[in-house]
Amino acid sequence: MERIILEYVEGGESKTRPIDLLDLKPDTDVTALVEEIQKGEPLITATCVEHVILLVRRLQQKLVEKENHKFSLFKVLRTHLLPLTNVAFNKSGSRFITGSYDRTCKLWDTASGEELHTLEGHKNVVYAIAFNNPYGDKIATGSFDKTCKLWSTETGKCYHTFRGHSAEIVCLSFNLQSTLVATGSMDSTAKLWDIEKGEEVATLRGHSAEIIALSFNTIGDKIITGSFDHTVAVWDVGTGRRLHTLIGHRGEISSAQFNWDCSLIVTGSMDKTCMLWNAVTGTHLATLAGHRDEILDVCFDYTGQRIATASADGSARVYDAQTQKCIAKLEGHGSEISKVCFNPKGNFILTASSDKTARLWDAATGHCLQILEGHTDEIFSCAFNYEGDTIITGSKDNSCCIWH
Repeated sequence: MERIILEYVEGGESKTRPIDLLDLKPDTDVTALVEEIQKGEPLITATCVEHVILLVRRLQQKLVEKENHKFSLFKVLRTHLLPLTNVAFNKSGSRFITGSYDRTCKLWDTASGEELHTLEGHKNVVYAIAFNNPYGDKIATGSFDKTCKLWSTETGKCYHTFRGHSAEIVCLSFNLQSTLVATGSMDSTAKLWDIEKGEEVATLRGHSAEIIALSFNTIGDKIITGSFDHTVAVWDVGTGRRLHTLIGHRGEISSAQFNWDCSLIVTGSMDKTCMLWNAVTGTHLATLAGHRDEILDVCFDYTGQRIATASADGSARVYDAQTQKCIAKLEGHGSEISKVCFNPKGNFILTASSDKTARLWDAATGHCLQILEGHTDEIFSCAFNYEGDTIITGSKDNSCCIWH
């Protein structure tokens, strides 16, 4: 099912509302469909109806595009001399970054495979990396040297070095508004930093063990932190106060994420379960069981209607967020799956495994569509670009593969 998300401002606050396009098919009369939606949707005013029609037409074109696209290996980049830690795309997929044990982050041009900048300055492993998507003009790097650095994508110059953690930084994230970067550390705290001023805004204290996952919601008013203390905390970004502690897992948290409209939180744990929570009240909604080993990654699709899980048992699963039922089992990898993600359209799922392959799956049926072979060691990272027509994989063989 396709849906559009309306962003609007109410009382000075930025808000979002999803609208389902249940009847959108390649031959649907888009004008009539939007007029029908407009009757029950006050947000679609006369001034913006043309724009909405245009957006829905573009969505319709995507439905018509070939569903059976096969990816082929476009380039293998020997990126660093020492092992890679992470890879990440900018929004369009025109650039990507790699972090490494060699204490650097490198910026690459996807189309040519050319190295654009080496971001040097950290005194230890560069472990966590991110672009400030959707803008992509800044890069943040988090290091085992206990600092986070902010860089210019254009020039490769370092804007700020954020100091304050007393142990390794292992996760970081920008808010969507690109005003803050959050860092999570082995010192069991997370910190929020002002991008413009280069100053610490808040320290989020309360966990009793290292923080290994963090995620802002789309609005940017809340952030979640997942910890080895088996809990996930929900924090108010403006005040730095803890709003909720999500208690229920019996093992370390491996992954935590908000859905797009900020109503749900999904958490994955070493206790072999994935849990779904109400993001507003902090209440536990469901436990998604079925895996036989640790859950290493969880994610929502872009509409927040489906959840994918990746496990050390070598399988991935897809659950319906509303019914909490398992709708597909993705079986075929020969070893643990460390990463899972949906393509932006939500019809494909990509998994990265220690069996040296990545796989592409049909999200509705769980059928394996393609095996991406080319790496000579385990793959720990994979991502789609925003268009969904380019894939990047990062491996312990110290290379990145670009697939078109």
